[in-house]
Amino acid sequence: MGDVESLAQLLRHPEDLDKIPALKAEFSRKKAAVDGQLRHGLREQLELTQAGMNSITDGQRTVNLIKEEMMKIDKLCAEAQSMIQDFPHVNVVAQTHKNFESVEKMRSDIQSFDERLAQLEYLLDQDDEAPTEQPNLLQIHYGLTQLRDIRDVAMDQIKSTEDGSTELIDNLTLENGATVQDLFARLDDVIERFDQHIGEACINLIELVQTGNDGMVVRLAVIVEEEEKTDAKVKALQDAQREYKDLASRFKSITAGPKELRGYKDKFTKAIEYVCEANMAEVREKFDEDPEKVDKYFKWYFNNLNTVKLGMINLMPKKWKIMQTYTNIYHKRMHDFLMSLAEDEGLGPQYLLAIINWVDRYYAKMNKLGFPEESLEPHVIDNRGPELIRTYRQVIINAVDQFMDRINSGDRKSFLEQDRNAYEVNPDGIFQTKSLGDVWTMLSQNLSVAASSDRNDVAEGTVDSMIRALTTRQRIWTQLIDDEKDKYMGPAPTQDGDGVAVFQEWLIAIANDQIICIDDADEAVGRPSFVTIFEREATPLLSATYLSDRLAPQLDELRNGYIDISSHCIQIFCQLIFLTDFRPILNKFFTQEWYQRTDMASIIITFRDYLADYEEQVHRSLRDLLIDSLADELLVQYLGAVRNKSVKFRRSDQFAAKMRDDLVTAFEFFRTYGDQGREIMGRWRAVEFFLRLLETDKSQVPFVYEEFKSTYRDVQIGWVEAVLRSRDDFDRAMLNAVKAKAAETPTEDIDAPADPIMGRVNNTPTLTAQIIALANTSVIDHDPPSFFHDTISDRHVATLVISSKLDFDELRRMQAQTLTVDTTVPQSKNMIKPND
Repeated sequence: MGDVESLAQLLRHPEDLDKIPALKAEFSRKKAAVDGQLRHGLREQLELTQAGMNSITDGQRTVNLIKEEMMKIDKLCAEAQSMIQDFPHVNVVAQTHKNFESVEKMRSDIQSFDERLAQLEYLLDQDDEAPTEQPNLLQIHYGLTQLRDIRDVAMDQIKSTEDGSTELIDNLTLENGATVQDLFARLDDVIERFDQHIGEACINLIELVQTGNDGMVVRLAVIVEEEEKTDAKVKALQDAQREYKDLASRFKSITAGPKELRGYKDKFTKAIEYVCEANMAEVREKFDEDPEKVDKYFKWYFNNLNTVKLGMINLMPKKWKIMQTYTNIYHKRMHDFLMSLAEDEGLGPQYLLAIINWVDRYYAKMNKLGFPEESLEPHVIDNRGPELIRTYRQVIINAVDQFMDRINSGDRKSFLEQDRNAYEVNPDGIFQTKSLGDVWTMLSQNLSVAASSDRNDVAEGTVDSMIRALTTRQRIWTQLIDDEKDKYMGPAPTQDGDGVAVFQEWLIAIANDQIICIDDADEAVGRPSFVTIFEREATPLLSATYLSDRLAPQLDELRNGYIDISSHCIQIFCQLIFLTDFRPILNKFFTQEWYQRTDMASIIITFRDYLADYEEQVHRSLRDLLIDSLADELLVQYLGAVRNKSVKFRRSDQFAAKMRDDLVTAFEFFRTYGDQGREIMGRWRAVEFFLRLLETDKSQVPFVYEEFKSTYRDVQIGWVEAVLRSRDDFDRAMLNAVKAKAAETPTEDIDAPADPIMGRVNNTPTLTAQIIALANTSVIDHDPPSFFHDTISDRHVATLVISSKLDFDELRRMQAQTLTVDTTVPQSKNMIKPND
């Protein structure tokens, strides 16, 4: 990002110009801090540079001194040669004598080579019979070292010749008939056998110490130490020849001896690594089968280290620091083992948990051996403990989410298909979805998995995900219910009443599910709710802070969500009754036909039929809510019927007596429910104010409204206006007076409690309007005239015939009248009129 863009980010608005002094001060402070760091870094760098230059100077001085001394030695040699007369001849004779001695020694060594080699083979055969003792190991090593040196000298002399040919050793036949090359080949075989003995001893080193075979361990250590010294000399010679080739070639004594690294110390170390890796491979196989027994699988690990600590340290050279060597090797293998598991994306949660729990126990055991955590490098899981915990927690969360997604998808599919096989009658005799128990069983099982970690952070993350999944499930049910409801009662309904019975059963089942999740009424007999069981299982796993600050509010919100959904289901259930069973009735209220009909009695009979069919299949905690919802829906629709077409209350009509007859009929039904019925009748006092708005003298209407508003604060002025317009003596002055009275006291200043009834009267479209919308949709789409035969339920037809004594001709006439549309509503040009 350029300077201009950076400045633009800081100064986006004109007000940001006031921040310039503060920004300037902040940047100055940051610049000063950076300058200080740079000065400090520069000072350190200068000190390091000066120290390096001083070291270089000292090194150059030392090299010059060595060079001067070498020049002095070379000068002395030259002067000595010139001081002795006939020195060249003396030198030739001395060199000839030396060469003769070398040849004589080589001849003697070659002649005895076969016998010495046979002796070593015999000793190896003896050690084969006692592999755990190998008493001849040192003698064999000494003899092999001599024979190796003989071979190395011979091969070095051959390489120093002009042609470097091996023809002599390939063809020269000894007294026993073998060539020198044959002897050297036999030597390689003996060396191989010896190396096998050494390797087996290294591999079984722990067992040798545990069985008290200290002599064997010491012999092995002596051999490896001698070979280590020899390799160090060879390495130094190789380095010298590489750096000072001309100088090193002058000193034959320097170049004598072994020329190649034999690597016994490396083989010793690799044997330790091999044993550890082999044991680790066995652990991996057992770990894959059962990760819970990881302590048992690694018992050998700490036994071996303890054996080294107690029995091997005194048997090995101190400079080897054998305990540290074993610990470093074993720790590195443990690190590789655990990291291979940690990086396995397909590893199950029980394996991750075993790794997480093992780390702390591992370091505790190593501390007992004298190695605190900070002394062991690298960290056994590269400090990825928090990451593994998150991974373990995420594995559980993913399992919860995947299971809930499958259940939600299945329930969504069953609900949209209105599959009656997806719910059942449970042992209590009420509807319940089949997936309810599966949800809580799965949550309990995954909570047990989280509990096995013995970690609050894992359990808390898991509980969060479960509550989140349950909340998501609540939202899914709410959305599905509302979408299905809109198919029957929305702005553009697409369904008639044929499939409403299954939808209503689904609503009862879903509502019951919500209450079953939170109802603790049966706890006294050992049947607490699912949420209570979940809370009890989760509480011991969580920290006190989480319990108070997060779990309690989350569960309260969850319980409230269950209550809201169950109430919503019951409310829609009741609305569907009015939509499917009372279509031809509700649009007759307060019209002239109303005075001669007994529609309220028909509604009550239908209520009784529904309750007889469904009351026992509704959870006992929802039965009172079902009665309340039916009563409230009836009241809302009754008051909203004032908007019906052709409603006009004339002073000469007996509308007050008719309303009282309706109330008497409804109250006779409500009284059968005791205290609940009395509460319902109290809410129906709104009808009294409704009647007073119709009967009161025009001059007193504003005061009646004021009293109405003080009792029912949510009464809407739009509905009041519709009531006033239905009076035959309506005039604009009366309406203006009411509106002026409404403006004097805003709703928020009224102390009366909020009332859901009058708030719904204005905001909920009356069923008459919904019926007209349905009819219009049918007509525009050119549906057949049998539309209303399909939508009016058989139960309602029977109710109408019994209570109103209507014949089918009258019923068809009533259906046709429902197609009457208010002339104030714009009509489609394709609209078919009733008389068409």
